[in-house]
Amino acid sequence: MRLQVRRFFCDRSACRRRTFVEQVSGLSERYRRSSLGLKTWLRQVAVELGGRAGERLCRSMHLDAGRTRLLDPPAAPERSPRVLGVDEFAFRKGRTYGSVLVDVEAGRVVDVLPDRTSETFAAWLRDHPGAEIICRDRASAYTRALKEAAPDAVEVADRWHLLQNLAATVEKTCHQHCACLRKRADEEAAHIPQAPPLMQLPPHELPRTPIIERTRHQYADVQKLVAAQAGPSAPSPAASTSTVRLSGASATLASTSSWPRQTNASRSACWSRSSRI
Repeated sequence: MRLQVRRFFCDRSACRRRTFVEQVSGLSERYRRSSLGLKTWLRQVAVELGGRAGERLCRSMHLDAGRTRLLDPPAAPERSPRVLGVDEFAFRKGRTYGSVLVDVEAGRVVDVLPDRTSETFAAWLRDHPGAEIICRDRASAYTRALKEAAPDAVEVADRWHLLQNLAATVEKTCHQHCACLRKRADEEAAHIPQAPPLMQLPPHELPRTPIIERTRHQYADVQKLVAAQAGPSAPSPAASTSTVRLSGASATLASTSSWPRQTNASRSACWSRSSRI
């Protein structure tokens, strides 16, 4: 694709820029070495994945972009957006904090400040005028900066801090009136009508199939056999069929144990007699 633009020059000798090149909105930018589409891709990768993970993804997509290029903050505009949002963030939690400036209407980051002091934010507002509404948190440093650099701007508390303050206020009020709330709850509970008793349903029974009937008959026959056995060592009627079989096997072993034992001499004689045969 070939793009032809106009080049202008300045006649003033005191001007540091000798020539000016016309820029096409949405297609070219000054000092840009890549397309705006690639810039948008890299910005989305940095927002979703961060530095190291984004660098690995760009390497797999054959894009020449390291984590330093991905995390490079965008160039700040000359004028502040109409609705500017400011909040703090942590470079290192508990030690080093910075400030992020956001265009609330466009939903994009405008600039990143190295700290969260009122002096730095006030200097940025003086260099970038145009903010009509500023959405901020409850930090006193931002309040002082707005009074110094943008006294005409309308201050608005962001939604998250409003909900946080509302929740804290409601919790504090409930703690203060805990006794009254408990008394009121007890009075309302006393006037609640009692629920009707639950209906007692009959127990669930399995359907009478041929297999179930045959199993019940077999169980009844086993119980009759167990109850019919007599003797002090007879098993109880609650004994299972495996116990009955074990008792019969024990009686068989006891009867065979009374046979005369075979000595080594008799075993040798039997062995020699079988070998002759």
